[in-house]
Amino acid sequence: MKKVEINFKRSINRGIHDLKDRLVFVFLSLVIFRMGSFIPIPGIDIYSITKIFNKKRESAVIEILNMFSGGAFGRTSIFALGIMPYISSSIIVQLLTVIHPKLSEIKKEGEVGRQTINRYIRYGTLILSFIQSVGISFGIKNSIGSKGLIMVGDLHFYLTSIVSLMTGTIFLMWLGEKINERGIGNGVSMIIFVSIISELPSSIINTIEQFRQGSINTLMFSLILLFILCITGFVTFMERSQRKILVNYSRHQYRRRIYSAQSTHLPLKINMASVIPAIFASSIMLLPSAILTWIKKQQSNQSRFFLNFVFENFHPGKPIYMLCYSSIVIFFCFFYTSLLFNPSETADSLKKSGAFLPGIRPGKQTARYIEKIMNKLTFIGSIYISFICLVPELMRGLIKVPFYFGGTSLLIVVVVIIDFISQIQTILMTNRYQNILKASKF
Repeated sequence: MKKVEINFKRSINRGIHDLKDRLVFVFLSLVIFRMGSFIPIPGIDIYSITKIFNKKRESAVIEILNMFSGGAFGRTSIFALGIMPYISSSIIVQLLTVIHPKLSEIKKEGEVGRQTINRYIRYGTLILSFIQSVGISFGIKNSIGSKGLIMVGDLHFYLTSIVSLMTGTIFLMWLGEKINERGIGNGVSMIIFVSIISELPSSIINTIEQFRQGSINTLMFSLILLFILCITGFVTFMERSQRKILVNYSRHQYRRRIYSAQSTHLPLKINMASVIPAIFASSIMLLPSAILTWIKKQQSNQSRFFLNFVFENFHPGKPIYMLCYSSIVIFFCFFYTSLLFNPSETADSLKKSGAFLPGIRPGKQTARYIEKIMNKLTFIGSIYISFICLVPELMRGLIKVPFYFGGTSLLIVVVVIIDFISQIQTILMTNRYQNILKASKF
């Protein structure tokens, strides 16, 4: 008995030691990411360009790119692209696995298929990072090159800038995969999480400073804090919410023993698509603003009047922009949920395992019943995500909040924290059982 207790304590200590190693690896990886976000692209006067970006900080495009890169875009760092090319590539490849028959067959090949899909995602990341690096390099040169902020020749600057930005994105992709292998949680989500919260201290300090100077009164400051707490609690509640469908297993006989009927639940999340619709919608909504800004510079004064009208109405905070944004989010909620969850496959799995839903025939009727419930949950989840994505505009318009809060950033932070805590619990439980079995030589 004493030997069992000693082995049990040793197993717990091994599990805690393994957890510490994983946490240290994640921490050091994220420190490397933060250090790299302050390394500028060679050949640029970093102090002068930071002042220019700070003047344009209210731009929706710069604000969102800064949010996902942890301020690296505003500092023209080698990590200015962040991990967004990898996310865009993974989403595109996942969509193609549904449309393209060959990719659909590869996806069904298990571990080999998963490795092949990951290789295609890496190739897509390389292509997208090259395209975006070229766009950023030419954009920097055309907008600020005449002011003498670029200290090298044109060809030298273009080559250095494109290679630096591409290398930064590829390195972040590799770092995220290493966190998946040797750390805790999803590496890409952890990088985005740190990028978002890295801007939080400056926002808090600016808000407190405005409150101290009297720009924000006590009532407004209290309302802002209350609203932030309520929204955060609401997002946490919705992300944890599930609809549990009762599943019964019929009584069966194995050899001479008869096993009684059992019951369990089929959990269906309200937000099955997680933050992917919000991220993809944000990326899509950046394109019109960027294209219109470029077209305005190329057109004459007469045609600019129409472009100015379109640009002003298709801008964050405007009704047309908010309506289009919500529509795109709702569409991708249904689309991405249909990729992740197949009611027919779930119904077939239940039928093969001898399970059934009370009052529902196994097979097609079970699939229709699950699909009906899933559509209702997805509709509720899409409305919820649309509301959260529009929270920053509502807070700025109604409460006059002086910083960006809510939207995609809040969803990512809450989802990553929930996933991080659940994975810590899973690792502790898994290590405990594995080490107990090893210690007892079972």
